[in-house]
Amino acid sequence: MSFLSLQKRWTMTDGYRDVLAVGLPLVVSMASSTVMQFTDRIFLSHYSVDAIAAALPASIVNLLFLLFFMGVAGYANVFIAQYCGSSAPQRVGAALWQAIHFSLMGGVILALLWFAAPLMFSLGGHAATVVELEVIYFRVLTVGAVFGLLSSAISCFYSGRGITRPVMIANVVAMIVNIPLDYAMIYGVWGFPEMGIAGAGLATVSGWALTFLLLAAVTFTRKNDYLFGVLRNWRLDGELFMRMMRFGLPSGVNYFFEIFAITFFVFVIGRLGKVELAATNIVFSIDSLAFLPMLGLNIAVSTMVGQAIGAGKPDSAATAASSTLHLAMAWMFCIGVLFIIFPGALLDWFRPSDISVAEYGPIRDSGIILMRFVAFYCLFDAISLVYFGAVKGAGDTYFVMWAMVASCLTMVVAIVVIRLWFDAGLISLWFVLTAYAVSLSLSALLRYRGGKWRNMRVVEAAPPVEEHSAIR
Repeated sequence: MSFLSLQKRWTMTDGYRDVLAVGLPLVVSMASSTVMQFTDRIFLSHYSVDAIAAALPASIVNLLFLLFFMGVAGYANVFIAQYCGSSAPQRVGAALWQAIHFSLMGGVILALLWFAAPLMFSLGGHAATVVELEVIYFRVLTVGAVFGLLSSAISCFYSGRGITRPVMIANVVAMIVNIPLDYAMIYGVWGFPEMGIAGAGLATVSGWALTFLLLAAVTFTRKNDYLFGVLRNWRLDGELFMRMMRFGLPSGVNYFFEIFAITFFVFVIGRLGKVELAATNIVFSIDSLAFLPMLGLNIAVSTMVGQAIGAGKPDSAATAASSTLHLAMAWMFCIGVLFIIFPGALLDWFRPSDISVAEYGPIRDSGIILMRFVAFYCLFDAISLVYFGAVKGAGDTYFVMWAMVASCLTMVVAIVVIRLWFDAGLISLWFVLTAYAVSLSLSALLRYRGGKWRNMRVVEAAPPVEEHSAIR
């Protein structure tokens, strides 16, 4: 692509500049969450081998359930985007409150998983000391998950309108508070008791709660109520709630199976041994530095496509999708190069203080090999995130759900077969995971190119616009 082409793409409507205006604050927000998780795992890896071995399985199982509810509540982003695109801002508050009601319901259900935790983690086949820590970490996260759900729901009020800076500020403030709190609660400094992995969980929940409080404070104001009805539309709207469930539930199922695939993979790896599990956990933690910020672009492209579809401009939606893909691929390419050139240096950040360099050697050696897999498939992740985000922004959630379910179940069957019949080891299992990532990207590309999303819509026809209405 020539310099003139890049310059034109930068300045055009729905070009790079517009994508970054919406997406960059979301990327920073996701990066803030990533940094919190990353430092959390660094602290735990230095605390003990068992703590880092338990942290990823427990957090993934928590995400397995949490992201189902977040996927449903977070689909309010698309409703708000399409209401804004169709000049119906008075419906924004009602859409926001349906997501809040669902989040409160989800918080109660997640808290009840406290009682199922011992049984779930006993099925993983991990060492007894690791299982004990997994249960502790999971229980803390799942009881406090309601704050994560509520902050995710309220953030839709901003991301759906393409005004993402408040979300960024709230997440950055939470990160600044969370990191020292994490350290203090894990190690027991500055007047806090030493709580180990439980302290890590409490610090994470505190970050969620702070994000929720900050966003709620700037959202539920008289001005926003006047423009968007964020206070007067607090009641459950049966018709709108069920329509949001119709489109949002497939999104939640999609997230559930995406995390289920990784959860199943990690638990199978755990049966190979502590070295394989620790190496995989560390590599996934490093991979999150590349992957999770890209979720910001996933939300951004859903927002821009949703607004364009609401305004009846599918060509503008296509421009936004292609611009987002270019940016995502550039980021993932740079990350892939970094993972190939400096894998050892990145892995060394996670060496526990209670083992020597020699003892860490087998974990490090395995991790270097696994980093090459990540460097390869992260480019395919970019395709999946952008194109699935684009079609979901139009309302094509059922295809995304079934594509995810099919790819996930295929991967699970493949792993079971090669483990039971061929006694596959670490490298073979990672080949299967890579094939899973490639298959998802191909599904996303083909669906997007098919163009059915261009004629979809999730909101009702726009009523007459009031003079004081505004979409931002």
